[in-house]
Amino acid sequence: MNELYRLKGLSSAVSYRDPKLGFRFLEAAFGFEPLFVILDASDEFVHGELTFGDSVVMIGREWSDDHRSPRSIDGKNTQSVHVQLAEGEDVDAHCEHARSAGALIVAEPETQFYGERTYRAKDPEGHIWTIGVLVKRMTPKEWDAASGLVTRERLD
Repeated sequence: MNELYRLKGLSSAVSYRDPKLGFRFLEAAFGFEPLFVILDASDEFVHGELTFGDSVVMIGREWSDDHRSPRSIDGKNTQSVHVQLAEGEDVDAHCEHARSAGALIVAEPETQFYGERTYRAKDPEGHIWTIGVLVKRMTPKEWDAASGLVTRERLD
């Protein structure tokens, strides 16, 4: 079994009506690697974790009024998860693989002004996932010139 304890950093926790479906989908569509699952005495899903690179996503069932799948709240999302591919990986092929595994592609692959190529997909319960890969290294000055925006390190 892989290392079970997370290092300092961030991870997301995503709630599903059917967490077994969500867990299997993330493995099949996006290439996440199962770390572990916890089942109760009735073989019901309690908690699971998948890895992607050095990151972890936690999967669970809806367990309170504040922890819901988009399917339970009219398809609304309160967050989306960004999945960063390694430089050189083919995000277009990743998108096609996700589509063939049942992902609903809501934004086709497109190169962004900041040098990353991204697409967005919804999983079977409506969570939005953005997948991106760096295709051109740029400075903030370069992406500001391309976008007309202003990048600062701090608000003040």
